[in-house]
Amino acid sequence: MNRRGVLVAGAVAAGSMALASQATAGTGRSTQANSRLRIGMIGVGMRGRVLLRELVRREDVEVVGLCDVEQWTLDRAVEQFTEAGKPAPRLWTGSHESWREMLAAGGLDGVIIATPWEWHAPMAIGAMEAGVAVGCEVVAGVTLDDHWEVLRTQQRTNTPYMLLENVCFRRDVMAITRMVRESVFGEVIHLEGGYQHDLRHVKFNGGVVGEAYGGGVEFGERGWSEARWRTQHSVDRNGDLYPSHGIGPIAMWANINRGNRFTRLTSYASKARGLHDYVVAEGGADHPNARVSFRLGDVVTTSIACEDGTTVRLTHDTNLPRPYSLGFRVQGEKGVWMDLNRSIYIEGTSPEPHRWEAAQAWLDRYDHALWTQFAAQAEGAGHGGMDFFVIHVFIEALKAGAAMPIDIYDAVAWSAITPLSEASIAAGNATVDFPDFTEGRWREPRTWSV
Repeated sequence: MNRRGVLVAGAVAAGSMALASQATAGTGRSTQANSRLRIGMIGVGMRGRVLLRELVRREDVEVVGLCDVEQWTLDRAVEQFTEAGKPAPRLWTGSHESWREMLAAGGLDGVIIATPWEWHAPMAIGAMEAGVAVGCEVVAGVTLDDHWEVLRTQQRTNTPYMLLENVCFRRDVMAITRMVRESVFGEVIHLEGGYQHDLRHVKFNGGVVGEAYGGGVEFGERGWSEARWRTQHSVDRNGDLYPSHGIGPIAMWANINRGNRFTRLTSYASKARGLHDYVVAEGGADHPNARVSFRLGDVVTTSIACEDGTTVRLTHDTNLPRPYSLGFRVQGEKGVWMDLNRSIYIEGTSPEPHRWEAAQAWLDRYDHALWTQFAAQAEGAGHGGMDFFVIHVFIEALKAGAAMPIDIYDAVAWSAITPLSEASIAAGNATVDFPDFTEGRWREPRTWSV
């Protein structure tokens, strides 16, 4: 099998079993294996330029347009083309609506969206209305209405849409995915994950262009990069604001939308102390931001029930000092894996009863085909190689006219956890019903393409 074969074969197989609405299918246009896709990018900030690097180094992609409101950021993006010896694309800037002009100009096969969260839904909708395939950074939308509108637009236009959740492609996660599918753990009983990442130096900085992390306690109009927009969500909202890193792999392990579905959700939020304490410690008690009231609880926990009886627990923990961890746990009839201690236990196989063993030998044994095939190409890519894969599978599926590996139904189910958790907390930790975005089609047999 050639370099692309693993992915394309899987994607085509998945496409043959797509949902009846055909909402996950390709456009049907002729896309030869060696065709060159014309791609635009909306948002080339810190995250956008990481993804852009993967596009620029591909010979089957021509990046023809970049859009951003920051000229400094656009200049940094253009440098990537100069370094690669490729012509600079057309630039679109001047307002927060310039992306509409780029879409209206035409000539795009696909667009990558890497902007602040509140822009994801309108930009994806605009692109799909223009017949341009969408690769959208997480999350899919902010409100529950956003998610329904994105879904309905995709269904109506039949335009490919992929959520660019890169943790689904983490090497150990993909090995565990293979182990789950080969029943190493037996029937899956309980799953855990989350986003446990000290983001205080991301939510605040000194407002200096080019210095995104730390250096001050400014945010909003006085901040720069993510501090300009992301922190306000911690002021205004209380819920699991960033679920996809945890729920993406969990959904794959639980076969969500492929014979199983989320049914109910309950969330709890702790008291909020971390961001205020950080402002006081770094900027002083007299700093204006020390008077800001942050709504986001420092630790938000969410329990989700599944149709088949599997239980899920998510943790969102971004405001307190802690090492990074996604906190994965896969527990089945026969054993359990946890990423935090890098350990595994399989009853009857592990060397000693009731004792952990190091997981690495198992991960090596069950290394996923995508990693064995493309590890060399992924070396040096962002997030330990994951960013190579998330762009790779999007481009390859688009070229093949195949189903997107993370499709529109995955996107809205994973991302809708945020507004649902907000609703649960606001209602005194009430249990809320999870919408069936597939409208019953989750029961139809369908496989993952990765």
